[in-house]
Amino acid sequence: MPQTIRYFAVCLFFATAAQACTSFLITKGATVDGSNMITYAADAHVLYGELYHTPAATHLPGEMLDVFEWDTGKFLGQIPQVEKTYTVVGNMNEHQVAIGETTWGGRRELHDPTGILDYGSLMYIGLQRAKTARELIQVMTDLVEKYGYYSSGESMSICDPNEVWILEIVGKGPDEKGAVWVARKVPDGYVSGHANAPRIRQFPLNDPETLYAKDAISFARKKGYFSGTDAEFSFADAYGDLDYGALRFCDARVWCMYTRVDKDGKHSADWATGRNTDEPLPLWIKPEKKLGVRDVMQLMRDHFEGTELDMTQDIGAGPYQLPYRWRPLTWKHEGKEYLNERATSTQQTGFSFVAQSRDWLPDPIGGILWFGLDDTYSTVYTPMYCGITKVPNSYAVGTGNFDKFTWDSAFWTFNFVANYTYLRYADMIKDVQKVQRDLEGRFVSNQERVDAAALALHKQAPHLAVEYLTDYSVTQGEATVKRWRELGEHLVWKYLDGNVRDEHGNVTHPGYPKQWYETVAAATGERLQMKELDLSKDPPPITPNPEQTKLVNAITAVLKARELSLSPEHRGRLESIKDVSKLERLLIRAAKVQAANELLGDGLH
Repeated sequence: MPQTIRYFAVCLFFATAAQACTSFLITKGATVDGSNMITYAADAHVLYGELYHTPAATHLPGEMLDVFEWDTGKFLGQIPQVEKTYTVVGNMNEHQVAIGETTWGGRRELHDPTGILDYGSLMYIGLQRAKTARELIQVMTDLVEKYGYYSSGESMSICDPNEVWILEIVGKGPDEKGAVWVARKVPDGYVSGHANAPRIRQFPLNDPETLYAKDAISFARKKGYFSGTDAEFSFADAYGDLDYGALRFCDARVWCMYTRVDKDGKHSADWATGRNTDEPLPLWIKPEKKLGVRDVMQLMRDHFEGTELDMTQDIGAGPYQLPYRWRPLTWKHEGKEYLNERATSTQQTGFSFVAQSRDWLPDPIGGILWFGLDDTYSTVYTPMYCGITKVPNSYAVGTGNFDKFTWDSAFWTFNFVANYTYLRYADMIKDVQKVQRDLEGRFVSNQERVDAAALALHKQAPHLAVEYLTDYSVTQGEATVKRWRELGEHLVWKYLDGNVRDEHGNVTHPGYPKQWYETVAAATGERLQMKELDLSKDPPPITPNPEQTKLVNAITAVLKARELSLSPEHRGRLESIKDVSKLERLLIRAAKVQAANELLGDGLH
């Protein structure tokens, strides 16, 4: 019986169309506690975010593995299964090896529709088979050499407790099986990133910390992509497709991260904005200070605030400084093409994580996948230890799907809060961040205590530590989703119908920000101005309606014939009725009522 690997996502085929995903790499020498970290935001408009879990297993000789494309679920083929596979929680395995990716597409003619391994299945199959980052690179590149590579150009972040690597890979097209690739170990003490554009250009040809396909350069020459010396060869320039979108939508995210971690580094926006393309972004930089895990979480929460690309400051942000722009990314007006910025934080994130690998702890304790659903800016990164035997039900595969909302799903719960927050962003995001900081702050402050308890159990028996950490991870995940639903309900109550309740629960009407009123006034001119009425002239006389007068007199006559009379008040109310049909009904009623004051009871409603 063939085994099946089914991880379905939708992070588009050619990245230039969707600009999906962001990933940062942080080496142990650049972190406060000495852990290696990578981040990943899986961004796609139809990706349902969930936390994958594959338990370790032993397989029979001759067993085959069904491979399905991660993006679409399309069956791609079968490959032989290995004897032993490892537990995988999300994008991290039980040996603290983690991986993330971003798609950059590259030359379309290099797509091989006959390949069996797409980038998604390659990552998750690789995690089941590798104990180190280097081994994962070897496993993945061996697999595509044997069975073909189905996807387009990819950048991958890979870490274990000791090393952090960036791998870039692209296929060879339908006429030649396999892929060309290059991988570089990020120097200790440095940080790097990629965001849907290839980043590795020239690289050392004889360096144990640089790995590459034997034909990475010769294949480019054969295809006519490169004609210089080996030392001059640039992987990104040969196989990528540099255009303005690759800079503004993609490298801009990496540039902004660099400015956050190295504020004095004078990292110009010229490359990201296309003003100067002579000097690409460096592949890695040294941060000005060491980063903690919460600092790295914050790097994933960015809309270019405080930079010239700040999404909260242009007219598109609306009255409440909303740093999101609905797709498409570009649009045309009077023959010119315009763009919406693409930041690290974006509304279409399915899931994201900060993976933390720590070499001073046993693997089940050392590896943590800080996992979040939906928009990185308003998610909560919840600790999922890498060796756990199950995941929270609200995060699990099968609890929900993209086609139907359910409160049982963490993905839908986080989406509810985020999408409601978009309505009055500048105000509501403060409520969201308060709860976010409380939860994440508690997780981080408790981490040392949890690790110590797990370590004590591990010394007795490793499975006891795994059981303890499984219970902890599941409990924190479910509690987080429960608290987030309560937050969503609170936001509906507090901001109902455009009102804002104060700290005492009283409804207030703060109106729009002053700057927005100024914008509206300038855009509309006199159209919305309140005006003074000229009341100095006598109002024009009211011309009575002859039919109305006739009916009022007839009603009065009928009542008088029945020895009933209207009071002055009722007479005035009767004369104020302009509707002739209503007066006709009252004429009939006048012949039936027992008292004159009954005449106008129901007849006026």
